[in-house]
Amino acid sequence: MVGVATCSSVSSIKALWETRIRRIQEEDEEQRKRVTRGGATGRLSVGVWEDRAVLARLKQKLQTEDGRLILRIEQEEWKSLPGCLVQLSQVQEWQIHRTGLQKIPHFVSSFQNLLVLDLSRNGVSEIPKQIGKLTRLRELLLSYNRVQFVPEELSCCESLERLELAMNRDLSQLPDQLRNLTKLQHLDLSMNDFSCIPDCVVQLPALEWLDMGGNQLQHLPEDIHRMEKLHTLWLQRNQLEKLPDNISRMGSLDTLVLSNNRLRDIPPLMEDMSNLRFVNFRDNPLTLDVTLPCRKTQTEDDEDDDEEDDREMFGREFMQMYIQEARKRAYAVLNVHCAHQTIDDSSR
Repeated sequence: MVGVATCSSVSSIKALWETRIRRIQEEDEEQRKRVTRGGATGRLSVGVWEDRAVLARLKQKLQTEDGRLILRIEQEEWKSLPGCLVQLSQVQEWQIHRTGLQKIPHFVSSFQNLLVLDLSRNGVSEIPKQIGKLTRLRELLLSYNRVQFVPEELSCCESLERLELAMNRDLSQLPDQLRNLTKLQHLDLSMNDFSCIPDCVVQLPALEWLDMGGNQLQHLPEDIHRMEKLHTLWLQRNQLEKLPDNISRMGSLDTLVLSNNRLRDIPPLMEDMSNLRFVNFRDNPLTLDVTLPCRKTQTEDDEDDDEEDDREMFGREFMQMYIQEARKRAYAVLNVHCAHQTIDDSSR
């Protein structure tokens, strides 16, 4: 009996200890869960607080001009834009300059009221495909960035009237689909790496103003006259050696800048471009050395200087005189040739 009682006591003590150990382990596990939940809640609270602080900072950048709500950030460091910006989706213009911004966020497509997206003078290297969802966008200004590629989805911005991509250096192509931008009037592709005017540009039906100065253009398209509404064309600082005759068929063109190219001659048909008001052939290795005659028709020296400056700046008179001189010399050469031919015929 004593042995049985002893065994019973040992079993009871063992069961008691096992129960206590299990209870302690369960309490420890519950404590760990509470700590984990508390830590996550703490981190979440910190994240929410940070978003609220950033959003409050962004709200201070909001301005209203001419009835438009504008987000304007100048010369502050914003290499990326926070997701909480989506809460300001009623903004109609982004004016973000000199911030070091490197990327246009994909959530830009949430800004369906956006009319102007101006991110000039940053470090943007890519235009996201989501840009195509901004069907009300009128102006996209990305000059002085690092854009190397333009997505075809940009052609879905059916309201786009102004596109500026100047000084992106390595940009050399445009997607053919951009011809579908039927409302585009103003296009700036200056200071890039284009070797020709893209076909899609020639086919833009509403284009009025084009700047392709400072590229690597070696020739102009023969069908350049298809840009029927173009009134201003900047082609300075390229490598053009000749102009197509069809340039004379650009009936709306009134401003043509061709300085600092490699032009040897001026097409004679340009003489009939009656709408051409301003033309500049300065710093080209033209074959003929033509100098405008000095005219003194005004009494005051400063007025004389103004007149000479105007004549040099507009260059139309120079162009006409060059064409006339080239025609005279061509006739002279032809006459000499005919005379020699006559002498040869008579001596036989």
